Formats: sequence, C-alpha cells, structure tokens
Amino acid sequence: MNAAELPLVSVIVPCYNYAAYVGDTLRSVLAQNYPNFELIVVDDGSLDSSAEVIAAALDDWQSHSMARRVEFIRQTNQGVSAALNAGLAQSRGVFVATFDADDVMPLGRLALQVDYLRHHPEVGCLGGIATRIDARGQQLPKKDKKRSIRRYDFAQALAKALVVGGNIAMYRRAAMDAVGGYDAQIKIQDFQMTLKIAHAGYFVDVLPDVVTFYRKHGDSLSKNYKAELRYGLEVIEPYARHAGYPSARARLITKALRLAVLHDKPYAWSLFRQVPLRQWDRQLFKRLRHFVFKRSRPGPAQTLA
Repeated sequence: MNAAELPLVSVIVPCYNYAAYVGDTLRSVLAQNYPNFELIVVDDGSLDSSAEVIAAALDDWQSHSMARRVEFIRQTNQGVSAALNAGLAQSRGVFVATFDADDVMPLGRLALQVDYLRHHPEVGCLGGIATRIDARGQQLPKKDKKRSIRRYDFAQALAKALVVGGNIAMYRRAAMDAVGGYDAQIKIQDFQMTLKIAHAGYFVDVLPDVVTFYRKHGDSLSKNYKAELRYGLEVIEPYARHAGYPSARARLITKALRLAVLHDKPYAWSLFRQVPLRQWDRQLFKRLRHFVFKRSRPGPAQTLA
C-alpha cells in the first residue's frame, strides 16, 4: 500500500507554558516514519516563550519530515479541552492522535497504532504503554510487566474509571465526531473522551507496546488532587444511573487519596467516609494504612477551581 492509500493521521499537540519541552516533543512527532500524517499545534495562550519555541521547531519542517501538512494555531487561554477542539476543527485525519507538549513520541508509534485500528474497526480509542523519562529526557527505572492486549467495553471502562491518557491515545475520528468532541468545561480531556467513546458503543483497546515517553516533572494536574477529583466526578456524573458508577466514584476517590493521606489528613478522612464498605479494595486499604501510619508532610498548593 502506497502512502496515498494509507489513512491520514492528525496529530494534535495542545501547549500551555511548556517552552522547556515542546521543542523536543514536536521534533519527535515530525520524525515519525508513517508517510501520511499531519501535525496541528495549538498554543493555548502560553505566558512563556512556548510560541517562539514552537515556531522554531516547525521551521523548515518539509526538509526533514514525512508530514503532509503542519498547522500552528494560537488562541487565548481556554484550557486543554478547548485547545483540542480547536485542533480537531482544523484536522482532516481518519485517525487522531493527541499528544502532550512535554512528552516524546517513540519512532514508529503512528504506524503501529494505525495498523491496529485499520484491522479493528470496532475500536474507537486505542492506547498503549508509557515509559517515564525525567525532565532531562533520561529514562527512569521501571518494572517490566508481561502484558497482552486489553479490551474494555463501556461497563468495564466506567467501573475501572479507565483513562486512556491523551499522550498514548489514538482515536477513530468518526467516534470523536459521534460524541461531539470534548466538553471544554472539563479539564480532564482524556478521561472524558475514553468514556464517551466507550459509551457510544466502541471498544477501548490498550496495546502492550510503548507508544510514549512520559516526562515526569512538577507541573501536573495530578499534583492538584482536589481539582483532579472534582473534574473526574464531573466526567462520570452523566453515568450516575449506571451500575458501574459507584465503582468509578470509589476509584477516583482512591486515586485522590494517594496524596491526600500525606498532605491533608482531615480532607483524606472526609474522602474515606464517602466510600461504601462494599467498594473498598486492596488499594483503598493501602491508602488507609498510609493515613494511619505515615506522618503529614507539606504538599503542593491545592485549588478546587
């Protein structure tokens, strides 16, 4: 199959204040060896020099990339979901790969996921494995686990509060269109899209292959566990009548407790009391042990906004 017959992939990279990393990110995308992709970068009103770094990274892209088209959009700050919607509006791909502006895309990632989606039309959202790197791009130690392809329908995805991260996801564009894109009011864009696509009747599959080098650094929503919990609860609220909702809610609370038990014990205790006993699992009991036996320590500033 020649390049013209392969499905077009739209890679959308939203960026907000990632001047230190976005250049490496874009160069890793432009280096992909899949012969039919476009790159759309959306600077979401960055206050640092991100726009200048993006422009420099995209300069003369035709001379060293297989990309068919590159688009650079600048807008006032509206949040990552709105930035992705702006990118979607300009995209033409059959498949869409969203990618975080601080991560690095391994060579061959687009070709791998496209090949899988071409042969599995029932899949609307496809993930993979992320390997962590530090702020300088050095790979961090990890445990090697034997994995196989995992498949989730909506009931399973909701009960597990499954998030196929935006940095590992490739979506079927028809599935994204069917669910109306992203809700711009909710900042957890990957969680909402995972569940919306599964709810529309598509399967969500996760490959055992590494598709992203995930950069570990301090500027992360997960550090703001109170806001992350609030947004997560907003994502699952439309499914409150589904049998998997109580499990999803317990999973989100358990995730927030990872940091809350160390940094805000009164808040952590209020969360423990919200989980019915039938939803307690090994992970939640582990959080309780940390709550009881580990001392409080200063933590990152929190906001509920």
